[in-house]
Amino acid sequence: MLQQVTPIQTPLLSGFDAATTAAEVMAGIDLTGRTAIVTGGYSGLGQEAVRVMAQAGARVIVPARDEARARERLAAIPNVEVWAMDLGDKRTIDRFAERFLAERRALDILMLSAGIMALPELQRDERGLELQFAVNHIGHFALTGRLWPALSAAGNARVVALSSRGHRFSPVRFDDLAFARCAYDRWAAYGQSKTANALFALELDRRGREAGVRAFSVHPGGIVTNLAQHLSAEELQTFGALDAAGQPVIDPYRGKKSVAQGAATQVWCAVHPRLDGLGGLYCEDVDVAGLADAELSATDVGGGGRGVAEHAVDPVAATRLWIVSEALIGVKFPVVAAR
Repeated sequence: MLQQVTPIQTPLLSGFDAATTAAEVMAGIDLTGRTAIVTGGYSGLGQEAVRVMAQAGARVIVPARDEARARERLAAIPNVEVWAMDLGDKRTIDRFAERFLAERRALDILMLSAGIMALPELQRDERGLELQFAVNHIGHFALTGRLWPALSAAGNARVVALSSRGHRFSPVRFDDLAFARCAYDRWAAYGQSKTANALFALELDRRGREAGVRAFSVHPGGIVTNLAQHLSAEELQTFGALDAAGQPVIDPYRGKKSVAQGAATQVWCAVHPRLDGLGGLYCEDVDVAGLADAELSATDVGGGGRGVAEHAVDPVAATRLWIVSEALIGVKFPVVAAR
């Protein structure tokens, strides 16, 4: 029987804090000769992570549904390539992975930064899955599985999945993933997908550690980016994300961050030696998060309420989600579980 071990969600006293930027995390780190793939890498947090990793010498590949737009946004950054891919279309995921694997190169960093949030109406993909779950989790699950040979070839690869404090809106609804029986709620759907991101990182780390693949999930903070495109200015003001003049609020110690501050935790999880030998952890404010001690309201998705809910670090739920995800994509993930 596979051993189930709950990760120790205890801060490491990393030396960084909520106001730390991605560039500050990267200071003194040389990524020359390393390769990274960053989904969502041509906007917001993903773009900032691409920028600092590429400037540190990494070759960074950015999958993009809109290649022209991605190339325009990334043109000023060295060492960056844009390749076609759509997380909502498994055929393009397969083509992307086949192209990368054909190079026979190791993949050192896989950053799963793309996502959608709070779709106002229920949408489904071609398989009938609720779209936030399909894109935020299943697309990334399929991509990681297809890239597994390159990740394991690195010997010390890291996978970073962007979760959110919004995971506390909902556990994974195993009895109704697609909202077929219950009324659709955009925050419950988003919360389920973000819980799935955390559980995926937990289980991937358990299964991949013997091959040198470690995984982390991240809450970046409350940042006004294109992720919030389905929210009105009034809603963002209610959340405290915009001030009375409609400008983003920057108050990192209360969870409201700039893009540079928001990208810091995912970059830390991807490259920092402080995390060598660790994995399966949910991180925030450039450190390992503690367990949450309070419920999160729908008006506080990006602000207070620190910590990770127990349902997002539940190893039994993580294994169950893995099995369900393999069934949904019709492919067995080629990793050997630690015992």
